[in-house]
Amino acid sequence: MTAQFAEQLHYQGRDVAMHTPPLSDYFAMGGFSPSFDLSCTALWRGYIGRWEIVDSRLYLLELHGTLRDGTETSVATLFPDFPDRVFAHWYSGTIHIPRGKRLDYVHMGYDSTFEQDLFLDVERGVVKNTRARHNGTAESGSALGDALFPHGNRGNEGAT
Repeated sequence: MTAQFAEQLHYQGRDVAMHTPPLSDYFAMGGFSPSFDLSCTALWRGYIGRWEIVDSRLYLLELHGTLRDGTETSVATLFPDFPDRVFAHWYSGTIHIPRGKRLDYVHMGYDSTFEQDLFLDVERGVVKNTRARHNGTAESGSALGDALFPHGNRGNEGAT
């Protein structure tokens, strides 16, 4: 599997990459799951979500993808009663936010290693705990590159 495009998360006033796709839990629970166009090997799920955390609650703000019939998707495609944003009450798990420079590139999923990882433990859409892990420091002047991010948003460099 190719390294994957990250979901985007607005967290603590910043846009960051999120190496967790909370919608996969919604689909696994039997939520409406449209047939996404899987034309890009770096986007096997077929969409990119834009999320935010407000008052410790996780919300889906935007959904970008194309269905197999060519129709563009949005939050309203999945949640017609909540077209502008929807509370992610279905999601319980850990949100992974990579931070800093990439130390090791792995051409698979979200397996690359970054200087730091931030983990948000979420229960039914509410952040209950935050943990950080330090993985090392990139060499000074090293051009290790960044993870793959859509919309020109690198999401990792300089995050604190």
